[in-house]
Amino acid sequence: MSIPRDVLGLSALFAASGAVHLAKPSVYRPLMPAWVPRHDDVILASGVAELVLAAGLLHPRTRPVAGWSSAALLVAVFPGNVKMAVDASRTNHTAMK
Repeated sequence: MSIPRDVLGLSALFAASGAVHLAKPSVYRPLMPAWVPRHDDVILASGVAELVLAAGLLHPRTRPVAGWSSAALLVAVFPGNVKMAVDASRTNHTAMK
C-alpha cells in the first residue's frame, strides 16, 4: 500500500500537533477565544481528534472521511488562529511605539 507523500505529511502534522495538545496543552491556551467554554477540555478533545484524523488519513478506506473531517477541524480551529494573529499584531504595534 503506497501512501502519497502529501498525505503522509499532513498525517505527520496532525499527529505531532495532536501529541502536543495532549502532552502540553498550555501551548494552546493563549489561542483560545474567550467565548469558547472549557478551554482545557476543548484543547484535549481537538488533540484526540487530530490523532484520530492522522491515523485515518493513512488508510485508503478511511482517507476520504478523514480528509473531509480534517478540513472541518481546520475550519473549527480557525478562530484560534485569528486570535493568535490579532494578539501578535497588537504585540508588534505596542513594541514599535
